[in-house]
Amino acid sequence: MGRPKKERKPLPPIWRVSDELWAIIEPILDECDPAPRMGRKRVDQRGVLDAVIFRLRTGCQWNWLPAEYPDDSSVHRTFQRRIEHGVFERIWAVLLERCEDLGGVKWEWQAADGWLGKARKGGTWSVPTPPIARRTA
Repeated sequence: MGRPKKERKPLPPIWRVSDELWAIIEPILDECDPAPRMGRKRVDQRGVLDAVIFRLRTGCQWNWLPAEYPDDSSVHRTFQRRIEHGVFERIWAVLLERCEDLGGVKWEWQAADGWLGKARKGGTWSVPTPPIARRTA
């Protein structure tokens, strides 16, 4: 008949920041995007980062984030603010530096990825080419 299937433990979700990674990222957030001294208390910052990773990995719309994450509007607002403050570039630089220190960066090999977004309201088949300079003739 066949071998009995071995029970496997499920892998951890890929959109959850580990404790080790959070220990690296949290000081960067405190430095680049500190909490305001007055006003409303911010939502859970680790939950926001988990939600952003989930959204970027799955491609779902902001309002389709699972209920386990903070409010979608708060997540989106925090994401936009962090882009504006250069937080993600700073995190990327620190993680890349740590990875390079461990010998994990192979600079001679690179890859690029891309995606196409959906056309709002159906899009159009062709669009006239806009002029780049004023006509002189």
